[in-house]
Amino acid sequence: MSQAPAIHIAQRQDIDALPPFQGLASDRIVMPASATEFAAAIASIRECPCVGFDTESKPTFRVGEASSGPHLVQFATTDQAYLFQVGVPGCLEATREVLQAPDVVKIGFGLKSDRSRLRNRLGIELHSYIDLGTALRYQGRKGQVGLRGAVAGILASRLHKSRRVATSNWANAVLSEAQRAYAANDAYAALRVFLGLDRVQRQMLLVAATGA
Repeated sequence: MSQAPAIHIAQRQDIDALPPFQGLASDRIVMPASATEFAAAIASIRECPCVGFDTESKPTFRVGEASSGPHLVQFATTDQAYLFQVGVPGCLEATREVLQAPDVVKIGFGLKSDRSRLRNRLGIELHSYIDLGTALRYQGRKGQVGLRGAVAGILASRLHKSRRVATSNWANAVLSEAQRAYAANDAYAALRVFLGLDRVQRQMLLVAATGA
């Protein structure tokens, strides 16, 4: 995987004044819980050349405490999100099939820690991916671009990021509606940002990700 040239975007100073990002409705968020449901999710995801991607882990609060995550792996297409709970039987096999598929490009932000946790805890290598946090840069400013800033700069929308939900327990067997929406729309927003780039920029990133 080669490194594409940085894509520079404007930094919005008026994020709070922007219209809210339109995320996925709750009925478009799927949490597979059986072999049949995982197979259906994989089939849907594998039909897409690009999907949004993220992971969530139970937070750590003590100095030196190691994360036991990821506990949740999220994928998003243009109209659906799939939340894979690591503790559910069949999840690891399904996650591995998607993440290691060379023909499905996974798109997210800040994927370095996700890659490390997937490799070290689950033995899964991430292939064919685009880290928009690395690919995007603000004009005239150093440092990486986060998801919220990219949604503002490219989609002219305000993505709500609840700290309370972000630091909630992602290892719970039953996730709250707020957790499901947060996780799904992190992956969905990443895909929407990518699709909001122009055709030449998208192709440049895809070539770097796949070598094709």
